[in-house]
Amino acid sequence: MNAERAAALATDALIWLAGRPEDMARFLAATGAEAGDLRRRAGEAEFLGFVLDFLLGEEDLARDFAAAAGLGPEDALRARMTLPGGALPNWT
Repeated sequence: MNAERAAALATDALIWLAGRPEDMARFLAATGAEAGDLRRRAGEAEFLGFVLDFLLGEEDLARDFAAAAGLGPEDALRARMTLPGGALPNWT
């Protein structure tokens, strides 16, 4: 997955979260962001990584998003690995 596609998927996830007020409130609380930060930072790859981190932190949430977006269950993880801070560490 390329960076452009990963950012688009994460933006879709943010929009999806916005339609779920309880989950959005938990996202804002978890990240320390405020509602005004969403518009300002929605185009930042690092912030979009935070969106996917939150989503992937809860299996039910990740599964619901994938189903709603017509994605495979692994697509959000691939996108997260593409965005800054998402690469798996190389321990060797």
